[in-house]
Formats: sequence, structure tokens, C-alpha cells
Amino acid sequence: MDNCHDIAASQELLEQLDDALEQRAYRKVRELLAVLHPAEIAQLLESLPPKEREIAWEQLDEEQHTDVLSYADDEVRSVRLAQMEPEELVAAAEDLEPDDAVDLLQDLPEPRVDEVLRAMGQQQRARIEAVLAYPEDTAGGLMNLDVLTVRKDVDLETVIRYLRVHGEIPARTDRLFVVDRDDHYEGTLRLANLITLDPERGVEEVMETNRRGIPATLPEREVALLFEQRDLISAPVVDEEGRLLGRITVDDVMDVIREEGERSVMSMAGLDEEDDIFAPVLVTSRRRMLWLGVNLGTALLASWVIGLFEATIQEVVALAILMPIVASMGGIAGTQTLTIVIRGMALGSVGQSNAGWLLYRELMVGLINSLFWAIVIAVIATLWFESTKLGIVVGAALIINQIVAAVAGAIIPLALQRLSIDPALAGGVVLTTVTDVIGFMAFLGLGALFLVG
Repeated sequence: MDNCHDIAASQELLEQLDDALEQRAYRKVRELLAVLHPAEIAQLLESLPPKEREIAWEQLDEEQHTDVLSYADDEVRSVRLAQMEPEELVAAAEDLEPDDAVDLLQDLPEPRVDEVLRAMGQQQRARIEAVLAYPEDTAGGLMNLDVLTVRKDVDLETVIRYLRVHGEIPARTDRLFVVDRDDHYEGTLRLANLITLDPERGVEEVMETNRRGIPATLPEREVALLFEQRDLISAPVVDEEGRLLGRITVDDVMDVIREEGERSVMSMAGLDEEDDIFAPVLVTSRRRMLWLGVNLGTALLASWVIGLFEATIQEVVALAILMPIVASMGGIAGTQTLTIVIRGMALGSVGQSNAGWLLYRELMVGLINSLFWAIVIAVIATLWFESTKLGIVVGAALIINQIVAAVAGAIIPLALQRLSIDPALAGGVVLTTVTDVIGFMAFLGLGALFLVG
């Protein structure tokens, strides 16, 4: 209910902003934007066509620019960054946490990144370069360098005094990280322990050693899975030698989960998850053209199969009428399996080790469902066209295609993964080709054998 209310409120605010922009009531625009969180402003900018987006951006205070850009998607952010002067970029990067600053810089051409880094102070540059050293889709690219560390050979009272002297705790800190003199990660100390336990107890006595550090090279998808499985708020990031590099917090992981969800949905249609809703026509057309071409190729293949049985279709017109049913039922069955398998792969619960069991299960499900619906469509076809043979043919073709579709839906994503191809991006196209070709081949082939002549 709250989510529906938030969406309704966002839509109402967007309408008010549109009205104010249309009436050129820029003072009202500034008033609307002034009370919003930077993330909400970023979302509004993404919801506006380019011309209105430009005007709305100009109404923001310069102090808001950096925070808004840190929440905006890559499409919006890259356009804004390209228009900023180097000194503005330096100021923006220095105002942000290193991981957020890296997100901004990664949208710039490499020469501009070097230019901005050279203009920074030595300390901030070193912090940002430490994150830039890792790909943005890894734990190292996600991490924040603001961490509080303690040694295990001190008592809790010493830690409390240290925190008071430090004066400020980084946001979303639920634990301190315990390291040795060479910064090797050894465990965590819960902040709650500092409040509830005897201050004379030693850190080594109460620290948790079962929370392993996350390797800096671990893909962000696996980082998100760890946070989900272990209900983490923050986690340490370590290098190959076990030295503490930084930490990842749950807000960064939420961004990963959202982006991964968007990527999966968009990829299944052959689209880029960063595709701007209001991108120019020619840009959008170029992005979508590739997969339309791939789809045309698969459609031509299916049409070629139909063409092989042209004489059969001319002789038994009912085949042309019933043909889409066989292909459609196979497509739906395969898509159900494909979706489940891709989801399981994303969650880490489906892999090569249990592929055999999964294949057997989907084969059995496909067999049961195909037998049931084959009987239904066979009865319908027999009554419709007054031909028992036609009913048997369409029922048999449906059984063949649904079984093949179920098996293909399980095998295709696993095969694509082994070939380092994104299953969410290519799985649907390959599956559609298989179900169309097998469906048409089985139905028309059986028709040619038993209904013609």
C-alpha cells in the first residue's frame, strides 16, 4: 500500500512539475525541487523529456548538482558530466564518498578522468584511485574506504575512548573491523557489544571471526547474493593477501539488486538497462536494430521450415489454421522453464552440478502437461474439422514440441552461460527459434505423413 502511495505521489509531483515547466513558472519549479531528496530529483529528471530535463536542471542550486548526479542513471549523468568544466568535476568528486565519486568518473572519457584526478588533492586522489583499480562490477568497485578498525589486543573501554576521540562514525556502520598490525582482516566487533558488555573485556574475547572478508574481485552479483543470504548491513572487502581494503554497505547492494533486476527485464527484450526512456529517436532506433535483425533471421528460419511443406498446407488447409497453436503452446512451456532456470542461476541455486536433476524434472513436467493439453486440442480439432486423424496429428505434434520446449528451456541458459553469453539476453531468442522450428516441423511433418495422399 505504501509503495502504491509513493508511486501516486511521484506521479502527482511529476504532473505539477510538467505544468510548471509548461507555464514557465520557474520559481514554482525551484520550490518543488528544493524540498526533494537528491534521489527523488534524479528520478524526476529521468522522467522528463530532454528539453524539460534541461530546464529543470538549470533550476537546481549548484550545491545540489553533485548529490543528484550520484543518484542519476548513467544516461542522464553522462550528458551532464560532459557539459561540466574540469574544476566543477573536481569539486563534485571531492564532495562525494570515493565509491560515488568513482561512479561519476567512470562515465567520463579516460583523458578527462586523468585530468580530474591530477587536479585533486593527493589524499582524495589516492582514495579514488584505490577504487578505480577494480572493475566497477566487482566488490572492489563497490567498496567505500571509510572504515573504522581496531586491534584485538585492546579492551572494549579503549575502543570506546577511541570512538569518542574520532568523533564521527561513518554512515551505516554496524561493526568495527578487527585487523592486525599489517592491516590483515581478522574479524568484526559489533557496536552493540560496546554498549552491552563489560568494558574491561578484551576485543579478542568478544569479536566475531566467522564473517569472512569479501574478495575485491568478487562479481557484484555474488556480493548481492551474500548480503541477501547472510542479512548483512556491511561487510569487509579484502585483497588477495587478506588485507582490509574497505567495506560494502547495504545501500550499495540495493543499487546492485535494482540494476540487476532492470538488466534482466530489459535484456530479455534485447534492450540496454540504461536505455533512456526519452533518448533521441535515432539513438533508440540504433540500439534496438540489432535484436530486431536477429529476430528477423530466426523468423525467416521458421518461415523456411513452413515453406518446405507448402504443398501439404495447400492440400490440408486446416494445418495452417492449427499451426500457430502448436508453436505458441511450446513457446509458453519453454518460457516458463527458461524463466525459472535463469532466476535460479541468478540466485546461485542452479548450476552444472544439479543440471541433470533439473532436466529430468522439466522433462516430466513437460510430459504431463503436454499429454493433458494434447488430449484437449485433439478433441477440439476433431470436432472442429470432423477429422480424427487431424486431431491425433495436432495432439502428437503438441506433445513433441512441449517436451522439446521444456528440455530446451532448461538446457539453453546453462549452455549460454558456459559460452559466456548472458542467458537473459539471448535465451528468449534461441528458445523461440527452437520451439517455432520444432513445432512447425513436427506438425507439418506428421501432417504430410498421415493426412496427405
